[in-house]
Amino acid sequence: MNPPNGTYLNEFRMNEGVDTSYMKFRLDPKIDDNPFNKVTPPAGLLYVGWTEPGEWFNLTVDVADSGEYSADLLYTSNRGGTISLDVNGKPATRPLKVTSTYDAADPVAWRQWHHWNVVHDLARVHLEKGRNVLTVHTLSEGQMNYATLEFKHRER
Repeated sequence: MNPPNGTYLNEFRMNEGVDTSYMKFRLDPKIDDNPFNKVTPPAGLLYVGWTEPGEWFNLTVDVADSGEYSADLLYTSNRGGTISLDVNGKPATRPLKVTSTYDAADPVAWRQWHHWNVVHDLARVHLEKGRNVLTVHTLSEGQMNYATLEFKHRER
């Protein structure tokens, strides 16, 4: 989908096993800046896509303070599904439901994979101060695009 043309966004991790793309704006037809979004994503933001059940990828985060955190997910999903998170190699969540962003009103069929939304408070996890490795598992359905996991420290 992204032509290897020497640009950072088109060639990001192109020789690795993870499928990535980025938010594309001001094209005709509109892709990621379309009127069927639930939220407007930032232009040029990288995301992991073309997911299938059984696939996973790691993210490394540096945490300022140990504690409980909630996570919001910026995503698309044309049919919904479930994911889970591991923290530092140990399961940290049960299966987490990701709702479909399908919209029958969109006349462009392939754009069903580009209706961006945010699941607020998708997961709650304990993170230790310092470097943590999170593993995102696609459990069911797949064909989801994952853009960001935003963590918020939960006060007691």
